[in-house]
Amino acid sequence: MQQFESTQEYVASEQLMASVNVAIALKKPLLIKGEPGTGKTMLAQAVAKSLGKKLIIWNIKSTTKAQDGLYMYDTIQRLYDGQFGEEGVDDIARYIKLGKLGEAFDSDEQVILLIDEIDKADLEFPNDLLWELDQMEFYIHETKRTVKAKQRPIVIITSNAEKELPDAFLRRCIFHYIDFPDEALMEEIVRTHHPDVEENLLKNAMDVFYRIRSLKDIRKKPSTSELIDWINALQIGGIPANKIKAELPFVGVIVKKDEDLEGLQQRLN
Repeated sequence: MQQFESTQEYVASEQLMASVNVAIALKKPLLIKGEPGTGKTMLAQAVAKSLGKKLIIWNIKSTTKAQDGLYMYDTIQRLYDGQFGEEGVDDIARYIKLGKLGEAFDSDEQVILLIDEIDKADLEFPNDLLWELDQMEFYIHETKRTVKAKQRPIVIITSNAEKELPDAFLRRCIFHYIDFPDEALMEEIVRTHHPDVEENLLKNAMDVFYRIRSLKDIRKKPSTSELIDWINALQIGGIPANKIKAELPFVGVIVKKDEDLEGLQQRLN
């Protein structure tokens, strides 16, 4: 059985790699939680690259229904074609379009299916997917066809914990919380994106970054992705390492709230 490992672009902890591989072995969805910017969505991309499989992404919105991921019957197009005398109007199958879950089931090869930010949808959304994720099939009423997974997809689900997920749904998942990286792991992550970063610049930037995160009254803690962007801005701007703490150049890359910006200089010095 193929095993997920870190890639050049994505550094995963031993615990995260173990969770991914256990979910694959047990053929269960992997539910990922963690702070925004800790790489939950990028994990699915890394798993797809590591295992050499296609990635299908289902981005969830507040209006998304479970049915959207299965299929859509385009009645409007069929009516339009009928009015203009198009051939094949009686063939309803022509007007059935598979959703992202349907695409994953219908694929001849095993794919990675990312259900991204599942907690954005209403509370019934996860429960509405229980049968399909358990049985790996769904029924198209208009054509009386059952779409059964040709190859069971590897399902990765992300959540920002905006809503509690139902217990029945949680029971069917392998759960992993991505802890915020410590400084050693963070340095490794940053170097995958900026392999030539100057040592003192990286040290000073990370020191400021973690000190900002440690402030008790900070409203929005900067994320991993924001640190990576900040270091990129510092390099592009040619900022000397010794000016990072004193002047906080481009601090708007990592601090995004007015309240957090006010007095930040005084609190860090």
